[in-house]
Amino acid sequence: MSKSKQPRVVVVTGASAGAGRAVAVAFGRRGDKVALIARGKAGLEGAKTEVESAGGTALVVPCDVADADAVEAAAERIEQELGPIDVWVNVAMTGVFSYVKDMKPEEYKRVTEVNYLGFVYGTLSALKRMLPRDSGRIIQFGSALAYRGIPLQSAYCGSKHAIQGFCDSLRAELLSEGSQVTVSMVQMPAINTPQFDWLRSRMPRKAQPVPPIYQPEIPAEAILYAADTGRRELLVGASTWVAVWGNNFLPALGDWYLSRTGIQGQMTDEKQPENAPDNMFHPLDDDRDWGMHGRFDQRSRSGSWQLPLDMHRSLFAAALAVTAAGLWGVGRALRR
Repeated sequence: MSKSKQPRVVVVTGASAGAGRAVAVAFGRRGDKVALIARGKAGLEGAKTEVESAGGTALVVPCDVADADAVEAAAERIEQELGPIDVWVNVAMTGVFSYVKDMKPEEYKRVTEVNYLGFVYGTLSALKRMLPRDSGRIIQFGSALAYRGIPLQSAYCGSKHAIQGFCDSLRAELLSEGSQVTVSMVQMPAINTPQFDWLRSRMPRKAQPVPPIYQPEIPAEAILYAADTGRRELLVGASTWVAVWGNNFLPALGDWYLSRTGIQGQMTDEKQPENAPDNMFHPLDDDRDWGMHGRFDQRSRSGSWQLPLDMHRSLFAAALAVTAAGLWGVGRALRR
């Protein structure tokens, strides 16, 4: 169950498949009321079934997050049918695997509308309801790529960088007003989701996440923690930690390394079909439920040793301090 005494009302965008679906099911497992926002009909119904089987209540709300009026209408319906929104999680995304020189203006526009403005619209609808109550959690599904851009994903990386700046501005404003509404950004590693089979690609071979790859249940665990604590930021997976801190101190080394590994590392050995359908402008899960996991189960990690360290870093820091003090004391005693 959730940390609160009553089931919370939780909104999850991009809930029909992949990581968004894992997040929705995780809240359902706590007995929460989960509103599922996405475009695909079959995926939404599949997510609804999983949330309810896990013990939660699910409300299907078909919506394209790139439409601000539709997002606001969805929020209004959710509060009417489920009650006041306690947690809003923005997950919905799209992208293109392509060299910048081959990208089309309309592709950058669409990725920005979904990945960045979709998060902004969701945040605005959440704030409209949370600020008067002086309560609520807004959680952005981020990425290591919010700090470190990689080749072939310029549109996606740009959108994640934009969300990071947006959240920094919003947090400062909320703090200036003494608001109890919190904004968290959870930075994710490569995740085993179906997106690699429905994102637009101009590469000669099928796309893959850059290893190490994690199962979507791990990011969902981090989202739950952010919903419970209001933590400003979490880094999920050791690879995310390396990307974030490595780019802070050695960005040129990152450029050099990714120029040699970042392109081939995002492709499998399987040929990419020509004119393969993608979900950029139309959902691919209207008639097919793609589920939560992608095709990389055999290569994906079901746990992260780093995440508990980040979630409980104060305790680990205290334990390290006590250990260091003890070792220092032992060393002094031995020198006498």
